[in-house]
This record gives sequence, structure tokens and C-alpha cells, in this order.
Amino acid sequence: MDAFYASVEQRDNPELKGRPVAVGGGHRGVVAAASYEARKFGVRSAMPSVTAKRRCPEIVFVKPRFDAYKEVSNQIRAIFADYTELIEPLSLDEAYLDVTEDRKGLGSARAIAEDIRRRIREECNLTASAGVSYCKFIAKLASDQNKPDGLCVITPDKGPAFVATLPVKRFHGVGPKTAEKMERLGIFTGADLAAWSREQLDAHFGSSGEWYWKIARGIDERPVRPDRPYKSVSAERTFDEDERDPGKLAAELERVSGYAWARVERAQVIGRTVTLKVKYADFTIITRSKSFALPIANQVEFNEAGQALLATLIPVPKGIRLLGLGLHNLSENDAGGPVQLGLAIL
Repeated sequence: MDAFYASVEQRDNPELKGRPVAVGGGHRGVVAAASYEARKFGVRSAMPSVTAKRRCPEIVFVKPRFDAYKEVSNQIRAIFADYTELIEPLSLDEAYLDVTEDRKGLGSARAIAEDIRRRIREECNLTASAGVSYCKFIAKLASDQNKPDGLCVITPDKGPAFVATLPVKRFHGVGPKTAEKMERLGIFTGADLAAWSREQLDAHFGSSGEWYWKIARGIDERPVRPDRPYKSVSAERTFDEDERDPGKLAAELERVSGYAWARVERAQVIGRTVTLKVKYADFTIITRSKSFALPIANQVEFNEAGQALLATLIPVPKGIRLLGLGLHNLSENDAGGPVQLGLAIL
């Protein structure tokens, strides 16, 4: 989806149409999503609201309405389900679809993508961009290529050449730190990455070397998995003012644990590792984790584990602006996915 949260807000409030909008933010928060009008000024998600306001003085901050976004997301998923059962959600606004079966007899993956985009526009009054290709890695890259409201098709014979032209910092699986390391090694594009041997990549990047070697050549054999497992479930809260008081911090963490545990129950997962996230007033971020022999049974245990981690940071050396609590080391369904066959892409 294109600027999903912000687009829903602009759709539901005509006064916001055409204006730079940031979902979230406020006095001390961060931007959860920015409209394309705001992005022209360099406003991006995860940016502190004070920075967004400095870059775009006319920006309008709106409170997030996650129930509304979830409702729209469910509408879009229902559209997807008319075309395939093989839907792998990545978030509320993004998913992989394997359309090999071609239920509606449209003849190609391109035609299916165009029809899905048409229905989203007509039924939800929103725009979506699609990437169509023979593997997940390239389809995801292609989905960003012609945003907003765009379609990009990369056929198998064009895959390696398409990857070669792109900066490695855009690659799924290459985070900011890895991108910096690659650039220090002279790897700026997919073509640069493809010039390295598997042995060289293994020497510098360890177990990730094989993945980088494959994607540089347009190879990704992962199936679309409807049962995609959660890696973690968490929640966090940014305070209006920096907080130092241990009692208030403990109370806030208990609230955060409640939000996070509700998500754990909705996701129907269990986990053994509790992780506390703390962001200080100077934006320094630290995490503290503890793993247990058995899965965390309930919110009480979850909160107690978080409170014990927080206690190790008391007394607080500087004000805290954000607390987060998450459950990791989750149980997963590791059943193999279906084999992808050869529906025409065009």
C-alpha cells in the first residue's frame, strides 16, 4: 500500500487531502507514517517529530487509529483471497502473493496484479503498488520501483540485470550497518556484490554470505508461506517528558507489557525470551534480555521479567524517553511451503 496509514487518514478526512500529513509524532513522539506530500520535505517514518516539524513547518500530525488501519487491511486481504490462498503478510500494508493457480483465468501475474490494484482503488478508495516477478526478493524490490500507484514487472531473463543496477542498501536482508560495511568494501550496487565470490562473502559476512551471493544473481528460492512465523512480538511507549522516577517507570512498563501481551495472545505464539528496550533522552538505545527454560505463561510473568530487567538500570543515569517490552524466541510452524510453478508473469 502507498503511505498506508497517512493515506487512510487523508481518505477519511477530506481536509487532509493534498496536505503534508504525519501519523504519530506529536510533542515527543516519532513519525509512524508520512504522506507523500510530507515525504517531499524529507519526512520519513521513525523520524522524531521535532525533526519532521523543522523540515516541514506546515506538517499536520494526527493520532494513529490502528483499529481503522486493521479494518482496511482486512478488506484488502479479503480481495487477495479471491485470487489465491497463498498470502504471506509482512505487515498491515504489505504481503507476498503466489498467484500460480490463476483462479480467475486472467492469464498472467501482471494481469492479476492490475486487477487487484483496480479493486483496491474502487473498493477501498486507496492506491497500491505492486512488484511482479519470479521470486520474492525481486518482487519486493519491484514493488518500490514505481511508487506511488505503480506496477513494475521483472521477468526471469531481466532479474539479474535489474538487481545489478540497484544500491545494496535497498536489498531486503541488508540492514543499515551491513550496507555501511559493504560500502567500506567497495560494494555499492548489485553489480558490485555479484563480482564477489561466495568464499569472499563468507569470509566477510559469515553465514549471510550465501544469501548475498544468491540475491546478487537474482536467486531466491523461498516459497510464499501463508504460515509465516512471527520472529518477535512487542510494544513500546514514548513519553511526553523524559522520565527518571523508578516508580513511574515501573508503572509505565506494566502498561506496555499489557499492550504487548495482548498482541502475543492475538498472534497465538509462545516465547522464552523477554527483551526490554530503553531509549534515553539523548536517543541512545539499549536492550536487555533474559531467556527462560520454559515459555512465559501469562502477562504477570511477562511483566515481572520486564520489571526485573528494568531494575538493573536503576538508578537511571539520564532521562528515559521510551520503554519497550517484547517476547522473542517464539515457537514456529516450520512446515514446508508449496512449490511455485510457472504461471506467465506478463
